[in-house]
Amino acid sequence: MSDAIRILVAVDESENSHRVVQYVGSLLGRIPDVVITLFHVLKPMPRRLLEHGGSENPAIEAHLSVQLRDEQEAWIRKEREAECHVLKKACETLEQSGFDMSHVAVKYGSGDNIARNILEEGHCGHHDTIVVGRQGTSRIKQLFGGGVTDQLLRDAKGFAIWVVE
Repeated sequence: MSDAIRILVAVDESENSHRVVQYVGSLLGRIPDVVITLFHVLKPMPRRLLEHGGSENPAIEAHLSVQLRDEQEAWIRKEREAECHVLKKACETLEQSGFDMSHVAVKYGSGDNIARNILEEGHCGHHDTIVVGRQGTSRIKQLFGGGVTDQLLRDAKGFAIWVVE
């Protein structure tokens, strides 16, 4: 599958996102050399888990670092469990469209900048295409280009971008 077309589909809990997955499945369900990554960005990690208070004592500092990493990993694990229904529903939708599920991967991102997470995964996963839905945006976001889709369209280099209404 090294010559496969690699498509990253960003998903969330919205009905619009469900329609995006249906569209991709119906369009590409019978094409053999397509690999899809379903990608869901978790909410940002709480500030208290971003850094510890620190210590002048190297032994205490090392202990605090290990403790912080363990707490971060536990938080991510808990969030993935809480959000796994999003990716499970997307997988079920693809499967119902006849898509070969052996060509589907699921991944999570985490952070406060959803578009940046999507673009990083696009680059790291060597994807050719990124597929997103256009979410309803407020008039303020439309004026200042603050939506995820707008940021992707502005910042994506080297990808085809599909925006599904």
